[in-house]
Amino acid sequence: MRIKNQNRSRLICLFLAQMIMALMFVSCDSPDKQPNEPKATAVATAASEVNLPEPYATKSVYNFSKVIGWPQDRTPSAPEGFAVTRFAEGLISPRNIYVAPNGDIFVAEANTELGAIEKLKYAAAGANKASRLEKSANRITIFRDANGDGIAETRSVFLSNLNQPFGMTIIGNYFYVANTDGLWRYPYKEGDTSVTQPGQKILDLPAGKYNRHWTRNLLASKDNGKIYIAVGSGSNIAENGMENEARRAGILEVNPDGSGERIYAGGLRNPVGMAWAPGTNVLWTAVNERDELGDDLVPDYLTGVKDGGFYGWPYSYFGQRLDPRIKEQKPDLVAKAIVPDAPLGSHTSSLGLTFYDGAKFPSKYRGGAFIGQHGSWNRSQLSGYKVVFVPFSGGKPSGGFEDFLTGFIAGAENDVYGRPVGVAVTRDGSLLVADDAGNIIWRVNKP
Repeated sequence: MRIKNQNRSRLICLFLAQMIMALMFVSCDSPDKQPNEPKATAVATAASEVNLPEPYATKSVYNFSKVIGWPQDRTPSAPEGFAVTRFAEGLISPRNIYVAPNGDIFVAEANTELGAIEKLKYAAAGANKASRLEKSANRITIFRDANGDGIAETRSVFLSNLNQPFGMTIIGNYFYVANTDGLWRYPYKEGDTSVTQPGQKILDLPAGKYNRHWTRNLLASKDNGKIYIAVGSGSNIAENGMENEARRAGILEVNPDGSGERIYAGGLRNPVGMAWAPGTNVLWTAVNERDELGDDLVPDYLTGVKDGGFYGWPYSYFGQRLDPRIKEQKPDLVAKAIVPDAPLGSHTSSLGLTFYDGAKFPSKYRGGAFIGQHGSWNRSQLSGYKVVFVPFSGGKPSGGFEDFLTGFIAGAENDVYGRPVGVAVTRDGSLLVADDAGNIIWRVNKP
């Protein structure tokens, strides 16, 4: 009798865990899974003219992918004339790529970390099949491909024992790392293959109890006089209170010693990729927008960031379109909300960004933007799971986004081979793509 009661108790606990997950689970930028986004369009579309459906035109869904890994004889697909090869394998959730001035390639290996209760929720919803959820590697690995043949002559751990590192940059004699909870700098000289001296934490960054979007990206100003830090929101739509969103959902600006912090721009739900458009002084960012308003709301986007600008989150989206879930609106703030420059499809989890400043690719790609779409979970068909390209002319998008690197979706029952995130252009003009679920760095080259 006791055994039967124990079995009944286990079944009840499992059922309750699943119910809790269904009721309480809210999306996180890492374990995303999404529908097959509409085919990219090559027709220019002004963001201000985007035809968006009404909220809840379709039901909000949980639709997670299942990562199955890459067969050895398979790679993603690039346009005709490009070659796709494996630059590096055997990594642990490679999330972001930074190419140093001397050509060294740094890869941040980190992933979402969850507590026991959160893991139970994710497992009940199927999110554990979409992303790595165990202990993060918390390290930075360095690769050196001196002759540009796509094969690294050296590979070593550059820095370890970090706390979910993501952003990296070099200024002078310092190597900067953005952990989820702080900005650090380490003594560095060109050519170093490992850090040998202690680092210094020069700025605390918000993490705390609610840390849904944990990545912190870095971008140095062109004169290296400032550092820009992308900090995503701690929630979907500030459901835990705006007091928990201080210094979040925006881009911070600080001096290289960590002083002089100010909010460069706000209302950006989860800005991750940051880059300077070639030939301009405009900072651009790829933004992962909000969930649970339906299949086609709200589109992620690419936008030039205005100093002091506000982009709507959480009160509105794409200008003055109000989010119906926000009970305490801020009309004065919403009236100032800036319409982003280029929509990238709803629930694509657009996270990576780099501008092509090389000379190898055909002329149509030069000066344009490559965006890594990690793929999300809130559409009835998978969205994202590819790298897209946005052509630029005169420092502005000159067309809609178009597919560039595809083939991550395997097709059967939401199976995916991997999930692209960070993108970077090497000194030899090839494109590197971090596939954090596939544990691979892909190299796209034009022979």
